Amino acid sequence: MLNEMGFTCVFWSLAYADWDLNNQQGASNALETVISRIHPGAVILLHAVSPDNANALADIIDRARDMGYEFAVLPDYGS
Repeated sequence: MLNEMGFTCVFWSLAYADWDLNNQQGASNALETVISRIHPGAVILLHAVSPDNANALADIIDRARDMGYEFAVLPDYGS
């Protein structure tokens, strides 16, 4: 049904309880959590409400790129 409506259903493969504002553990924890779980083809879910994610995002991107990963728009993935 989603395809017929022009949508693509995508599920994440890497996520953690970053949405819990009462359990923020710092940007370094966010960085290490994401990097320890990253894998080829990963779809990373980070919640925008997390200050940890906001503070770690640039480092997450830099570290992932240093590891040889690339970022892509999902419709472009694999093309």
